[in-house]
Amino acid sequence: MTTSSIPLPLALLGVWHVHADGYAAEAAEHPETRLDAVWDPDPAAAHEAAARFGADAATDLEQLLAREDLAGVIVTTATAQHHDVIGRALRAGKAVFTEKLLAPTTAEAEDLVRLAGQHRVPLLVSLPRLGEGPVLAAARLVDTGALGDVTYARFRMAHDGWVNGWLPDRFGDRAAAVGGALTDLGAHPTYLVQRFLGARPATVQATYTSVSGHEVEDNAVVTVTYPGGAIGVIEASNVTVPGASAFELRGTRGTLLYGFGGERLLGKGDAFDGGGWVEVPLPESAPSPFRQWVAAIRAGTSTAGNLQAAVELTRLVTAANRAAEAGAPVLAGA
Repeated sequence: MTTSSIPLPLALLGVWHVHADGYAAEAAEHPETRLDAVWDPDPAAAHEAAARFGADAATDLEQLLAREDLAGVIVTTATAQHHDVIGRALRAGKAVFTEKLLAPTTAEAEDLVRLAGQHRVPLLVSLPRLGEGPVLAAARLVDTGALGDVTYARFRMAHDGWVNGWLPDRFGDRAAAVGGALTDLGAHPTYLVQRFLGARPATVQATYTSVSGHEVEDNAVVTVTYPGGAIGVIEASNVTVPGASAFELRGTRGTLLYGFGGERLLGKGDAFDGGGWVEVPLPESAPSPFRQWVAAIRAGTSTAGNLQAAVELTRLVTAANRAAEAGAPVLAGA
């Protein structure tokens, strides 16, 4: 437990991910943290990023992790390096904040969770959509039974990264990225479907295509089925217009729609006034995942719920990748 008001010294490990700059900025802007150092497997990349962030460049990861004053690390390496780099940080007793996926395989993700518990340091995976206002409002309505039994959930996230050239080609390297649009961007609609229908569906079927010609998919649709008959649809694309994020939740007593032609949450059904669509008020979004991680370091609070969701996310994404490769449905937990 850390109670001092002195900012927590942090290091950024890896500049591979496109969110590295954003997390570095968040660390610099947060009143309780400071970014001290940047490391990357490529020393030139580390030096360039460190200069931009006003931090020191570290060339030796073990030496950096051995610093007694270093409170935690932000891991934004390639996904393929997560198990190694996060594992080394946890063994060194450092708190870890990282991008999804937690690890390339479910077994490796579970190993990292075990290490975090063994060394008693907060490990947290960024799952930001869970704390956004529209999702929080939808969760409240679903959890109180306002929609009845939820029978269908569809979540879509899409951007123009490979249409307008701002998503680096390294995201198309299967060995480094582990997967394409579904593994990266599609992780968000995946954990949202899990939030509303359950962590472990019965079956998973996936259709992947490549419009841009990259090695990995840039257009993906995954359908999951649950024992009670509910269906989930997970969509992701790197080759569409920006702002194409939306969801719908349909139950036996009501329906919610968000993002189809406007950033409003609309409800219809028994729980809403009148017979037509009603705009649902949105609560304030929750603190960002980074802020939640800093709070966990300061207060010694548990991140167990986040880690359970992160492991199940890895399980379902890897199942979807297997289904796409097989061209046939697979069992989600196999």
